[in-house]
Amino acid sequence: MRHPLSPARPAAPYVSTRRPVSRRRFLQGAGTALALPFLESMLPSFARAAAPSSPLAPGAKPRRMFAICNNLGLLGDQFFPTGAGRGYQASPYLEKLQAHRGDFSVFSGVSHPNVDGGHPADICFLTAAPHPGSSSFRNTISLDQHIAERIGTLTRFPSITLGVNTRTRSLSWTGTGVAIPPEDKAAEVFKQLFLQGTPEQVAAQMRRLDTGRSILDTVAGQAKELQRGVTARDRDRLDQYFTSVRDLEHRLQASQGWETRPKPVVKAPVPVDPASPAAYMEKVKVMYDLARLAFETDSTRAITLMLDSVSTPVLEIPDTKITDGYHNLSHHGKSENKRSQLKTIDELHMQLVAGLLADLKAVREAEETMLDRTMVLYGSNFGDANQHTCFNMPVVFAGGGFKHGQHLAFSTTQNYPLPNLFVSMLQRMGIEEEKFASSTGTMRGLELA
Repeated sequence: MRHPLSPARPAAPYVSTRRPVSRRRFLQGAGTALALPFLESMLPSFARAAAPSSPLAPGAKPRRMFAICNNLGLLGDQFFPTGAGRGYQASPYLEKLQAHRGDFSVFSGVSHPNVDGGHPADICFLTAAPHPGSSSFRNTISLDQHIAERIGTLTRFPSITLGVNTRTRSLSWTGTGVAIPPEDKAAEVFKQLFLQGTPEQVAAQMRRLDTGRSILDTVAGQAKELQRGVTARDRDRLDQYFTSVRDLEHRLQASQGWETRPKPVVKAPVPVDPASPAAYMEKVKVMYDLARLAFETDSTRAITLMLDSVSTPVLEIPDTKITDGYHNLSHHGKSENKRSQLKTIDELHMQLVAGLLADLKAVREAEETMLDRTMVLYGSNFGDANQHTCFNMPVVFAGGGFKHGQHLAFSTTQNYPLPNLFVSMLQRMGIEEEKFASSTGTMRGLELA
């Protein structure tokens, strides 16, 4: 939110005498303070002229979404299958998922239109916001937060944002383009999910909710005065901002009920987080287990997990010798030694995904399994990390009540928009949207079971 929008240029030279709005300005009252978003009116006038321009009913059987991004991708020649449709021949990587062949679809020839920029593209995996590598980039709302805004009040936690080896690179972004920092300690999230606070802690949280719920009413007069003194473009920006705050207040109000309800009791012990970033695969497994528990207790219906492989050191893998950092291996330069080590890592990822699907299938929900009602999206922003390309993204989509067991093969030269899948996912959640980001419709070839 640091790039102002440019207003129309006046026909003749113009010198403004209006003083810019202070960047540090707050709307205050009765012990509350509401910070302002960045506005073009915070810049001097000459700087502004030059600036670049279906909710589910309570009690209904839940549907869920678990989105996972491995931000260093997978070896394409080992991932993509041969042939299309239901008779495809599984690739070496997909062989690791063969026990669940009827429970997932694999896509080829898909990408996010105009999402480029190499490594920065990972934060667009669920937003599809274009040109993340540009200096004027501003992210948009992510799929999970779109879901959370519609049905988040049905669960104690509207969404859960997780990460492995990162607390900065996030898949979850608000409607105003702000990243939600991921939690990388499963034990801490477990405590938030399942350990009940003391009566004093619950009362303190209720007071915080009360304060947050009334903040716009408290500063309403100052807000109206501020809107009169800014540009028309800024008034629109403030309207959007205040609408977002109001929406948050409504969600806070709804969440008050959750504060007084006991948290679910689980038999699982508090997870142990591996101390070393090199214990990468163990960290991934712990997060998968945590996600299953959160879904099983209906604590949330939208979870994201960023598998940050870029900052991961040399992996510690039992009975396997890895000699280089994960990032360096992904830039293998066609070295067979590096490719061989990377293949070992990729296959472990596929084995963990297979374990996740098996665990979700093992949980019965009446006549269905948890996997039948949980959409699992696994993929990467990278089509080829070695060349930093975001074209032909590797994507596996499992569960959720769709007809699977197929390879949906689209053009590898004129990619099909992956955001179409997001529209299908939203509709499966009961959220009647016809468009998301750069989508052109729903996912072609993906049918409901």
